[in-house]
Amino acid sequence: MNATSTDTQPEHVAIVMDGNGRWAKSKGLPRVAGHRAGVKTLRKLIEYSVKINLNAITVYAFSRENWQRPDSEVDLLMGLFISALNSEVKDLHKNNVKLTFIGDRTAFSSKLQNSINDSETLTSSNDGLCLNIAANYSGRWDIVQAYQTIAKEIQANKISLEDVNETMVSKKLSLADHKDPDLFIRTGGEQRISNYLLWQTAYSELYFTDTLWPDFDANQFDIAIDWFSKRQRRFGKTPEQVEQTQNS
Repeated sequence: MNATSTDTQPEHVAIVMDGNGRWAKSKGLPRVAGHRAGVKTLRKLIEYSVKINLNAITVYAFSRENWQRPDSEVDLLMGLFISALNSEVKDLHKNNVKLTFIGDRTAFSSKLQNSINDSETLTSSNDGLCLNIAANYSGRWDIVQAYQTIAKEIQANKISLEDVNETMVSKKLSLADHKDPDLFIRTGGEQRISNYLLWQTAYSELYFTDTLWPDFDANQFDIAIDWFSKRQRRFGKTPEQVEQTQNS
């Protein structure tokens, strides 16, 4: 470990779980097989995150742009959401995991909305790992809805325009109760944010890997965390200032 490293694991990790479809195609399987394999990978990663005492994980399960995919795949994904929630939530609860969904859930079927609400209610008092599922979510939507909320409060004379600052905006966003992600991981070889947690990842360390999501295991996660631990997080300061703070 070098002298200018963070020398610690991240508290909050954001993940874009990319590559399910390509993983399935490489094995001559239908795309839905890749998504099912991806659910298993997430389950194992959650178990490992509990083991290493990670505070929070936020995963990109379904973006607002994903509605543009073929109807058959969207239908299969919605069905997989329901079955995965119903089958996994009891184990999550048993492991003290708190489950939260971020995004506009009103676009989902009433059956899926009920499953989401029931899972959040069941795990709401848990104080272990926080698992945040971004579903029908986009970073731009998140920022817009935050500003809409602020505009309504200004109209109602609850706040003034002068009260609006970065801290207030952050409190109106999804994940307002969490610190911003320290580490952003994207699997599958793509190197872009894809409209995910745009405000919250302003100072996240960005880690991209060619590994397809179904193949992303605990060892791969450890590699990402080790990479993070060697990063010098300056937040606008000089390297010398950071070193001085670390050595004081």
